[in-house]
Amino acid sequence: MKSKTTFLLDTNVFIEAYRRYYALDLCPGFWECLMHYCKEPRLLSIDRVCDEIKEGDDLDTWVRQAPKSLFASTADPAVVKRYSELMAWVQKSPQFRPEAKAAFARGADGWLIAYAVEHGYAVVTHEAFDPGIKRKVPIANICQQFGVRHVDTFDMLRTLEVRFGWDRAKP
Repeated sequence: MKSKTTFLLDTNVFIEAYRRYYALDLCPGFWECLMHYCKEPRLLSIDRVCDEIKEGDDLDTWVRQAPKSLFASTADPAVVKRYSELMAWVQKSPQFRPEAKAAFARGADGWLIAYAVEHGYAVVTHEAFDPGIKRKVPIANICQQFGVRHVDTFDMLRTLEVRFGWDRAKP
C-alpha cells in the first residue's frame, strides 16, 4: 500500500535533477512525475524555492509553466510564526557560525522547514544530517530538531512507487 506522505521539495531537488541525472531532455518522465503528484496533491514546494530556481535557463521556463499550485505561498500567518520560532532556535544555537546563520536566514530553507512543520509534510533535500557542522545550517539538522521527516529524491520516488522506463532516442 502506498504511503500518503506529502513531500515538500527543496531547491536542490530541482537544480540537481535539472543539471545532472534528470535533465529535461534526458528524463522527461521525472518532470512529468512532479506534475502528476502535484495535482494529487502529494508533492509541492514553496514560493521562496521558486524564487531561488529562476535563472533564465530551461529550468526557469519549466518552473514558469508549472501549475501555480506547485509552489505554495509562505505568507500564511501560521507558517510565519513557525518560521520565527525556527529562526530563533537557529540564532540561539552555539553550533553554527554567525555567517552560516546569516546565510540560512537569507535563503528558502527555513521557510521550507516551517511550512513542513505547520502542515506535517516530509522535506525532500539532498542535504544530509551532520551533527558537527558549523559552516552551514543543514536542512536535515533543522528537520531533526523540529521533528520533520526528511528524505532524498530517490527515497521520495520509491515511496511514490515511481518507475522510469527506457525509450530509445530517435536517430
